[in-house]
Amino acid sequence: MGTGNFFWVIFYFASLCSASLANNAKINFREKEKKVLDQILGAGKYDARIRPSGINGTENLATYVYVNMFLRSISKIDDYKMEYSVQLTFREQWTDERLKFDDIQGRLKYLTLTEANRVWMPDLFFSNEKEGHFHNIIMPNVYIRIFPNGSVLYSIRISLTLACPMNLKLYPLDRQICSLRMASYGWTTNDLVFLWKEGDPVQVVKNLHLPRFTLEKFLTDYCNSKTNTGEYSCLKVDLLFKREFSYYLIQIYIPCCMLVIVSWVSFWLDQGAVPARVSLGVTTLLTMATQTSGINASLPPVSYTKAIDVWTGVCLTFVFGALLEFALVNYASRSDMHKENMKKKRRDLEQASIDAASDLLDTDSNATFAMKPLVRHPGDPLALEKLRQCEVHMQAPKRPNCCKTWLSKFPTRSKRIDVISRITFPLVFALFNLVYWSTYLFREEEDETF
Repeated sequence: MGTGNFFWVIFYFASLCSASLANNAKINFREKEKKVLDQILGAGKYDARIRPSGINGTENLATYVYVNMFLRSISKIDDYKMEYSVQLTFREQWTDERLKFDDIQGRLKYLTLTEANRVWMPDLFFSNEKEGHFHNIIMPNVYIRIFPNGSVLYSIRISLTLACPMNLKLYPLDRQICSLRMASYGWTTNDLVFLWKEGDPVQVVKNLHLPRFTLEKFLTDYCNSKTNTGEYSCLKVDLLFKREFSYYLIQIYIPCCMLVIVSWVSFWLDQGAVPARVSLGVTTLLTMATQTSGINASLPPVSYTKAIDVWTGVCLTFVFGALLEFALVNYASRSDMHKENMKKKRRDLEQASIDAASDLLDTDSNATFAMKPLVRHPGDPLALEKLRQCEVHMQAPKRPNCCKTWLSKFPTRSKRIDVISRITFPLVFALFNLVYWSTYLFREEEDETF
């Protein structure tokens, strides 16, 4: 019995020792990672300046780098500078046979580095970049993962301001395509090839909010470029943005319509109210000019005509036409007054001649009866009345003209101009709106189909 108890005591202590050794192995597991890193990245063992071999260590094949990204935000799209700003998480993945290591029976999934200069890196750059910076708060937002099979994953968070050439012919009913281009700077396609990662190479954050645009869709493509030094691999992402029209409808189109309608109030004012009509016309004209200059100040000075230029130009023409209409009414009113004065003077002269003739007949005492003159003067009312009767009998009956009958209710030309303007201006403006919206909305649908 003593020997058996001694055996069990030895077995118990052996179990405790093995458990203690296992615990020590768990505690020193990170030390094992350090040894692996020193083994594969030690001095004289790995040179970050040398490009990795091709597939399966083939020296003559190019190194394939698989790219994918995650769009975190798009902060602004500037129409004047033709650029946009984006923040993204950019990832590259390639295989370097020199970085293979023992994963200790699957317990070591990958090694993590935060210094990109320790391993070879592809010389990728953003070809349409204007500005860019890394993020270093609180720590540099970058990491490198090395997997047991030699696969390397590089991930970094960056913010970029990229050029976006825009076509503003349909502004603000337009759609814009902004690209993000990535290419190799020094390695040709014989040495380095960029490929989109299979599956979902570009991801976009949910509920992406843009103040005046909507991201409709995005497309990935290749854009290899050839120069006199060789062909270089290139990747691109095309982002299709649709401009939100509600902002421009409230800020531009409705105010311009209101200014045009306000200018028509002048047609309903009395033609003698000169200060009121002049001040109304000049005020609406200056307001419309200020509105137009404010719109153009936020856009680049392009050589072609934009949709907003057509709208503001026609609205400005209508306001200016209302002001010119009052000038025409004022001239017609003075002309009518001059004609009325001339008719009044002519009637006074005729009446004076008739009165003088009657006075001569009354003073002639030898005359027993009044003799009718053989020749009547043009101003004689009796002769005019007989002439009208003859004309009535001679002229053929005409059909009544509705427009002339309606205009005959307004005896003066100045009043007729105002009445015609009350109808003509709104009808022409309504016709312009019909043509404008049908033309540009139809062109927008055509662009969308392509």
